[in-house]
Amino acid sequence: MLYKGDQMAIERTFSMIKPDATRRNLTGAITKMLEDAGLRVVASKRVWMSRREAEGFYAVHRERPFFGELVEFMSSGPTIVQVLEGENAIAKNREVMGATNPVDAQEGTIRKAHALSIGENSVHGSDSPEAAKMEIAFWFSELEIVG
Repeated sequence: MLYKGDQMAIERTFSMIKPDATRRNLTGAITKMLEDAGLRVVASKRVWMSRREAEGFYAVHRERPFFGELVEFMSSGPTIVQVLEGENAIAKNREVMGATNPVDAQEGTIRKAHALSIGENSVHGSDSPEAAKMEIAFWFSELEIVG
């Protein structure tokens, strides 16, 4: 959390637009949905993850049966990695993204509008302050984050 005052908790979170979405040129549409929800992009870059980077970023899932497929997918094309800032940014980003499975996602969410499947679900977002801190640090130095 960056600062708190009068019930307003401004925090930062990590957001990623995945290869299935960048392939379909949805970067602008997805970013607009995030900004329309009150989140500000304070750092952004387009990267093509190596297998090693994907394995490192998703290390928490290493023992899961889908790990190999996830690494393959995430290294299959460009992604947009971003730092978002705003009031309760972690929860707000997750709300705008929608449920992991697009079938379960509510209307008006990124995944309902753009995801192709549970695997190709267009976006990733931090699920906790600790995860946000680690995920931001994986891709950005403090000098690259400009509020």
